[in-house]
This record gives sequence, C-alpha cells and structure tokens, in this order.
Amino acid sequence: MKIVLASNNAGKLAELDALFAPLGVELVPQKALGIGEAEEPYRTFVENALTKARHAARASGLWAIADDAGLCVDAFGGLPGVDTAYYATRFGYEKGDANNVRALLEQMQGVDNRRAALVSTLVGVRSADDPEPLIASGRAVGEITREPIGDQGFGFDPVMFLPQFGKTFAQLPPAVKNSVSHRGAAARGMVELVIGRWLT
Repeated sequence: MKIVLASNNAGKLAELDALFAPLGVELVPQKALGIGEAEEPYRTFVENALTKARHAARASGLWAIADDAGLCVDAFGGLPGVDTAYYATRFGYEKGDANNVRALLEQMQGVDNRRAALVSTLVGVRSADDPEPLIASGRAVGEITREPIGDQGFGFDPVMFLPQFGKTFAQLPPAVKNSVSHRGAAARGMVELVIGRWLT
C-alpha cells in the first residue's frame, strides 16, 4: 500500500520513512507523483498540515500524510513557528537551512533566554474530504547554542541543544535522534492512529 507524503523535504522523507516502517507501507513523496506544493496560509501547524494532506490526497487519490514543523523560540514569543522554513528570508538571506541557522544565531546575539522547542504536527487523511483526519503532535524542548555543533540531521539540528544528552540533535545518531525528536514523537503517535483507525 502507498501513502503519499505531502512534502518535498528530503530530510523529512528519510526520517519519516524509517519511523513509519512498522506500518509496512510505501511512503511516496508528492514530488514523485508530480504534485506541487500546497499553499500554507495559516498560523498554526495543524491547519497547514491539514491543508497539505488534503491537497496531496486530492491530487493523488491516495491516503496522505503531511508534516508541518517548526522552531518555537521562547524569547521570540514562539516565533518563527509556521514561518520557520522561510526564516532567513526575513533578514535578506536566501531560503535554506544554513541561512536559517545563521539568521537565528544573529537574532539571538545578546539573548540570555535560549529555551526553544522543535514542534512537529502530522495529519493523515484517507481522502481530500476525510471528515476525521488523524492528528499527532510531538515536541522536543532544548536550548539554542551560540554556534552550530555537529553534522548530522538537517534544519536547526546543529543549534538545538538537548540538556539530557549534552549534545545537539546534529551530534546524535539518527536512531537516537528519532527516539527523542519532535518528528519521532509525532510519527509514533501517527503510526498508532493509522493502525488503530485505518488498518483494523
């Protein structure tokens, strides 16, 4: 069975592919099916993820799962939040992980409160009109470092320090990261929901 992933982010696909292995399904990125990106006009992760999932299901005729994730920094009132992917563009940089990290560290110079959370919301639908979407969320709380550390992962992993490990996400092996990450928690919740609601 195939489920379309409403994302073209290679990092997300790799992580979710591993995390969804217990379902025994093939996770197909929407790009492989010729499906373009959906608009993301909302201010919450769940609304944007639902919009992306419905868009992918409508275009593919398949079940769809979408992820909307971002960084919520306490000192910035929870921002950049849903605008995380485009964070760097607010400061004159091109879109991209490295520039996002650069912009964040520049904006946090002199900021003592480094607490932040990476948040992931997964939404699954069986069709574009599914009245009962599956929703699973995960949250990983840590602190923003003052410089990038580590070379694993993607996004803000090099600057997201986890006190319980004494390391950033980018210093953790993928299996360890997935066991404690925001996306890992959301994916485990989604797997349980899919098994309980769709496959039994």
